[in-house]
Amino acid sequence: MGAWVVPGYTEARELGAGASGRVVLATHEETGLPVAVKYLSERFRSDESFVRGFRSEARLLGALDSPYVVGLYEYVEAPRGAAIVMELVDGVALRALIAREGSTGPEAALVVLKGSLLGLAAAHRAGVVHRDYKPENVLVAADGSSKLVDFGIAAGRGATPGVAGTPAYMAPEQWNGAPASPAADVYAATATFFECLTGRKPFTGDNFAELALHHIDSPVPDGQAPEPLRPLIRRGMAKSPHERPENAAAFVTELEAVAAAAYGPDWEERGRGRLAALAALLPLLLPSSGGGVSEGTTVFATTTLPTPPPRPRWRLPRGVPAGAAALVLALLLALAARAGVDGSNGDKAAEAFATTSTGPGTSAPGPDASPPSPSLSPSDSGSPEPSPS
Repeated sequence: MGAWVVPGYTEARELGAGASGRVVLATHEETGLPVAVKYLSERFRSDESFVRGFRSEARLLGALDSPYVVGLYEYVEAPRGAAIVMELVDGVALRALIAREGSTGPEAALVVLKGSLLGLAAAHRAGVVHRDYKPENVLVAADGSSKLVDFGIAAGRGATPGVAGTPAYMAPEQWNGAPASPAADVYAATATFFECLTGRKPFTGDNFAELALHHIDSPVPDGQAPEPLRPLIRRGMAKSPHERPENAAAFVTELEAVAAAAYGPDWEERGRGRLAALAALLPLLLPSSGGGVSEGTTVFATTTLPTPPPRPRWRLPRGVPAGAAALVLALLLALAARAGVDGSNGDKAAEAFATTSTGPGTSAPGPDASPPSPSLSPSDSGSPEPSPS
């Protein structure tokens, strides 16, 4: 039996895949509208905690109204799967631009940072912390604009869901499992800004423990960035969350003042032009580049929810102090607990589809709790994946 397909959509091709699912390009059969469909992986379909987190991500997207965050069309659950149908961004991941070009240049980096912060600001206003901001989760469109995606491990402000994130971009307090805060998103956005400016991550290490020590104790490497922008990096990556801007919106104000003083009033226009030029160098990565088609249909029932208001084994580095060793032990315990979630519980699926759609004339609820299990994403950290212990 083939993979389940959301009814009413014709699939064209896969846009990306990961451990928790895949994203495909599809067309809404009734309107011809191209969309992106994110499917929950089959291995997690019978795990209620993952389904609950997936459902929460959809509800969160429906609650956000920002041109800097990918929009939600509908959420579908069925006996054979679950899917989030989203706005299609005809763009490429910021990671691909950095991988090809290295440094994007200061004005383009400032445009990426501003757009990211505006997307994060929408989430922060809704009381939500993204917790996994990184270049993979920023899409740059052909016109140089950008959108924030993947709220898969987002959490309510002040929630304590455990250690989670991508190590290369995690704020010091994230490593300690501190309550989720907008300041942690500011840190991750600034770390990505640094990577756009320099072509490299702020800190690297052979393993998670070494990265943790760098983020917690090592000086912010602002000296590698252009001199006018170093104050932004020092502010955004300050070790203490209280020394960073309170939230993304506050940081935008600082960014605009610094950018105008350093590069003149037209910095944003030039930066967007530069990003558009970089995206044009990767035409085959654009969803509009074409591909094959797969399709499937079935009968389903629709439930409408409110819509948004208007738009392990690690090597410790030499000389690790006792306090850091305790931190690493805590991380090991968190990941060991996470590993226990991978099994299937064999629960029976529901008999009918449940579809969440964001139709006109309704209003959206606040986001649910975040996915319950802590996680670290090693693929982007520059360090090896932890082996099971």
